[in-house]
Amino acid sequence: MQEFEVPPLVAPREDGNLSDIPHDWAAAEPHRPLLARQVEDVWRDVTAADWNREVRDLAKGFIAAGINIGDRVAVMSRTRYEWTLTDFALWTAGAVPVPVYETSSAQQASWILQDSGAVAIVVEAPAHHQLVAGIREETPDLHDVWQIDGGGLEELVTAGKDIADEDVEARRAQVTRSSTATIIYTSGTTGRPKGAELTHGNFLALGENAIERLEQVLRVEGAKTLLFLPLAHVFARLIQVLVLQAGVQLGHTPDVKNLLPDLAAFQPTFILAVPRVFEKVYNSAVQKAIDGGRGAIFLRAAEVAGKHSRAQDTPNGPGLLLKAQHALFDRLVYKKLREAMGGKVQFAVSGGAALGERLGHFYRGVGITILEGYGLTETTAPVSVNTPELIKIGTVGRPLPGVGVKIQDGQVLVRGVNVFSSYLNNPEATAAAIDEDGWFHTGDLGELDEQGFIKITGRAKEILVTAGGKNVSPGPLEDQLRATPLISQALVVGEGKPFVAALITLDPEVMPGWLERHNLTDLSTEQLHANEELRAAVQKAIDAANQSVSKAESIRKFDFLEDDFTEENGYLTPSMKLKRNLVTKDFAANIEALYS
Repeated sequence: MQEFEVPPLVAPREDGNLSDIPHDWAAAEPHRPLLARQVEDVWRDVTAADWNREVRDLAKGFIAAGINIGDRVAVMSRTRYEWTLTDFALWTAGAVPVPVYETSSAQQASWILQDSGAVAIVVEAPAHHQLVAGIREETPDLHDVWQIDGGGLEELVTAGKDIADEDVEARRAQVTRSSTATIIYTSGTTGRPKGAELTHGNFLALGENAIERLEQVLRVEGAKTLLFLPLAHVFARLIQVLVLQAGVQLGHTPDVKNLLPDLAAFQPTFILAVPRVFEKVYNSAVQKAIDGGRGAIFLRAAEVAGKHSRAQDTPNGPGLLLKAQHALFDRLVYKKLREAMGGKVQFAVSGGAALGERLGHFYRGVGITILEGYGLTETTAPVSVNTPELIKIGTVGRPLPGVGVKIQDGQVLVRGVNVFSSYLNNPEATAAAIDEDGWFHTGDLGELDEQGFIKITGRAKEILVTAGGKNVSPGPLEDQLRATPLISQALVVGEGKPFVAALITLDPEVMPGWLERHNLTDLSTEQLHANEELRAAVQKAIDAANQSVSKAESIRKFDFLEDDFTEENGYLTPSMKLKRNLVTKDFAANIEALYS
């Protein structure tokens, strides 16, 4: 199959904008607990009426400060209640929020502020305020900086006391679904980030249709989610809008170090995460079990969970013996894992990279169904997603209603209600990305099966061509290697070389326990990297990954790097994507050594 389009479940509309969400809920169900916020470590409900009032009061402050319709206002903060409040207040004032990752360097922030023409910025902490102060000369359009932790939002609310409700309504009336809602900059893995202009209609139409498709997740009694992904990322931003559209209670946690206690206290019914989070949870559970002398039990439980999940996709389902084994391990292992995530999580949505079948089946076997999806900044996040009733583990699901997918020369093309309008200040890039029929060329390689399920097989720009002329997609191999507890990151190489090889970084959280169990704590880094036991353990993971490819595509040789790839050292984007060009350039000598 080469093309699959799903008609919208909700009739297209021209009226309305994102500011209607708080307004409409306050009018329809003022006492509905729409959000929750932590006050002195206690979760307190925020009703629809209270949230709408806070949104309008802050919108009045932005109007009083001189923010006009269409003005770009940047937001640089961790994920927290105030980000969502600021987003909807800016939309209510007719402005355009521009997210900046709170981990961005001065150079990255400067580019976004310059390119977007931001006239103001809301920052979270003194460090962000200081960073912006250092680039003021490079950003002449920027005239205001408000710091959340410095009382900046309260100052705005005070300043807006004299703005009339009629003035707010006049602003809201001038914003349509075709108006730009936000400008989100791409991750910049292959060059300078581009600003994708997403409209109010992109968010609203996609949300309206996704709610209908995901009824079992969003329209259940007591549905709630805890958002911990960066709100500067399009995935979290769309989810923020989607759950509030659906009336699902939204909580925020800014620090993933506190994630497990926050999950236990908030008790969400579903969560959103990137695959690395699910890998870390699994790897930590394995490590904890091994350190406690229960490694064999856990690994057997993981095996049974995978088998039980796979059996669900067969005509007869799990057999009696498998059911009995599953029930036993549910009491011993699975229940504890579910309780660690709050005890009520039934579904998790994964996006941003490939999850892998092994982890997908493990989590479903444990009792948490991961709905893997696929999307990009330019598609307002999701193009497709597995749903509770339409799931095929190992794929990224079928297109959402109102979205079409086509495979052309192996590349995934997307058309529909979610596709962005243009790249800001870059008509050439826009013309290159969207053809005359409205198909957006994603740059991703993929396949469509007869039921419309999509499988992403790689990234066109990342394809390696070996000296023997074999095309190799490094991403899937790297994804499988990262699912191994010992391995933190992997770079698969081989462009113009006689065979495929890999550079491996070791997981700093897992290694201490592994070294202790193998009596290798006294080794130097050089001795460790040459150690036969360690190399054999990593080779086992490589052998498993090689099972998924032909011999010509398999990894023949590997070596270790001393330091990990992280966001802090610039080798990972904030969404945990590998900056392949930079890594390949900086570690060229290590790559050559693999072939010497």
